[in-house]
Amino acid sequence: MDILTYLIPISLLLGGAGLGAFFWALRSRQYDDPKGDAERILRKDYDDHPAP
Repeated sequence: MDILTYLIPISLLLGGAGLGAFFWALRSRQYDDPKGDAERILRKDYDDHPAP
């Protein structure tokens, strides 16, 4: 039972880190247009080797 005193706080910290990463992705507009990105890559004029 002593192991639970370590595992519970560790799992809460990892869950909080995951939740924080999710909210960061929302705030940095990572999920704005997933459908448009999916259609854009399938177009014939898509350039997979852009000029540097």
